Amino acid sequence: MGTVLLDAADMRRTLGRMAHEILEANGGSEDLVVVGIMRRGWPIAKRLAFLMTQIEGNTIPCAKLDAKAYRDDRRAEPPLDESEIPFAVEGKRVILVDEVIYTGRTTRAALDALISHGRPSLVQLAVLVDRGHRELPIQPDYCGKSVNTNKGDHIIVRVNELDGEDAVVMEPNFAGSPL
Repeated sequence: MGTVLLDAADMRRTLGRMAHEILEANGGSEDLVVVGIMRRGWPIAKRLAFLMTQIEGNTIPCAKLDAKAYRDDRRAEPPLDESEIPFAVEGKRVILVDEVIYTGRTTRAALDALISHGRPSLVQLAVLVDRGHRELPIQPDYCGKSVNTNKGDHIIVRVNELDGEDAVVMEPNFAGSPL
């Protein structure tokens, strides 16, 4: 069994803090939208958008973004695009959300996917966990928790919507993937 880095209550508090940080840094919610990277970035994005909506008193739009087709490390037949962006991103301030940042490759792919939907005025990155070991010069603007890891370690983010519980666990020298 791994080490629990965040339990459900920790995740709730962390996302609440991040929602406040995002709103403060952006001077409120005007032209602000939240876009979650599929798969587990999407539920985290919905929660952040909901929390910011509660704080501001007006709806913060939220969408999900499928970046698979833009990956440079996974070549296969073009996958079905499961993105659902029910608003124009053109000219918006986009908070791009993922559950973990590691090499930066998912974020790079997500930026390409996002730009295919329009040109935002600004893109900021929010992640629940930053585990280091970047291969690309990409850093989060908002981070829930920074964790020192070895390259062989694995951070597993469980979200109630997909896994039936909320938790962040570090498995040392993890050989497989939960996906």
